[in-house]
Amino acid sequence: MSPVHEHVDDTGCTMLHVDMDAFYASVELIDRPHLRGKQVIVGGGGNRGVVLSATYEARALGVHSAMPMSRARRLAPRATVIEPDHRRYAEVSRGVMEIFRSITPAVEPLSLDEAFLDVSGALRRLGPPTRIAALIRARVAAEQRITCSVGVASTKFVAKLASSRCKPDGLLVVPADRTVEYLHPLPVTALWGVGDKTGEQLARLGLRTVGDIAHTPEATLRRALGEAVGSHLYELSWGRDPRRVVPEAVEKSIGAEETFEVDVDDPQVVLREVLRLSERTAVRLRSAGMAGRTVVLKIRFANFSTITRSRTQPDVTDVARDIYACARSLWEGLRLERARIRLVGVRVEGLVPAEGQPRQLLLDERPQGWREAERAADRASARFGRNSVRPATLLGPTDRQTRSS
Repeated sequence: MSPVHEHVDDTGCTMLHVDMDAFYASVELIDRPHLRGKQVIVGGGGNRGVVLSATYEARALGVHSAMPMSRARRLAPRATVIEPDHRRYAEVSRGVMEIFRSITPAVEPLSLDEAFLDVSGALRRLGPPTRIAALIRARVAAEQRITCSVGVASTKFVAKLASSRCKPDGLLVVPADRTVEYLHPLPVTALWGVGDKTGEQLARLGLRTVGDIAHTPEATLRRALGEAVGSHLYELSWGRDPRRVVPEAVEKSIGAEETFEVDVDDPQVVLREVLRLSERTAVRLRSAGMAGRTVVLKIRFANFSTITRSRTQPDVTDVARDIYACARSLWEGLRLERARIRLVGVRVEGLVPAEGQPRQLLLDERPQGWREAERAADRASARFGRNSVRPATLLGPTDRQTRSS
């Protein structure tokens, strides 16, 4: 099964498994771009620690997670070793999960760096599963600056299997009508639940591929492996996995935040970022088909103290212009002058489905206005790439020269 192309039939393949590539190592490289393409190991200091993650360059030498650091150092003596920063990993994970939930509310996280998504409810809004998977990969790369691999299939099991087979930075669709064809040549270890002990039992039975299991009577498997395991492996060997995505309860808000590379004390720079985040939040709201009434501004100072201010408006909105106007008013009300700012965030709470919400027009206001303009910008961004349409205030000198030429 080769990596996906536009002509692959993804009908019925609404189950996605998204897995970050070498997550902990990739997060460390965000702020260490000079280490990209090199051997990097993330793990506890000293020889008694264990490997948390490693770049693919280090993995090529045999380094893997949970390996003792002493062995990892012997296998990759030239590797750069970095102490884990779990707070940073949690921060990036929250951003990734926020992207997923802006696509569909049916998100089931498995860990900080992977999740199942059921995108059946997003097809009308965002297009077929392959396009949604590509959108997720593009947004994770652009917004979180790491890469992910996505498996697209009709079941959880096959989607997870596909994501593991297209790493790193890949996208693989297993068409629903070719699931069995895809599974049967694979080794038995590809099946969930086949560890070393079960693998040895299957080998004694002469079963080495998934196809071998599929063509063994289920009763024989149950006698040899036990009722539960035998039936489980037989069902999986035919691509049958009835489990659905079980979403976690999530806070009813959508937003975005940004940590400045250096602390900022210029109000104009802060407001530019507030505008950028308002744009991003509005796009995510519209992608999720939601609108909200309460705008929240978050400010983190250089000393890591954090404050939030919020305002509830009469009408719900998913329009960046409205969100920014409220967030800017909240900022101005703080009267911070030249305070040193580390992070700024904007979010919208009190979410409700956007469709069907009444909207009070102001006197002489046109019924077709900013919301329609921003939706048109969404369509342009989907076709020509993120930031293809954005406010002039957010254009740097190079952008302006390019646009005017």
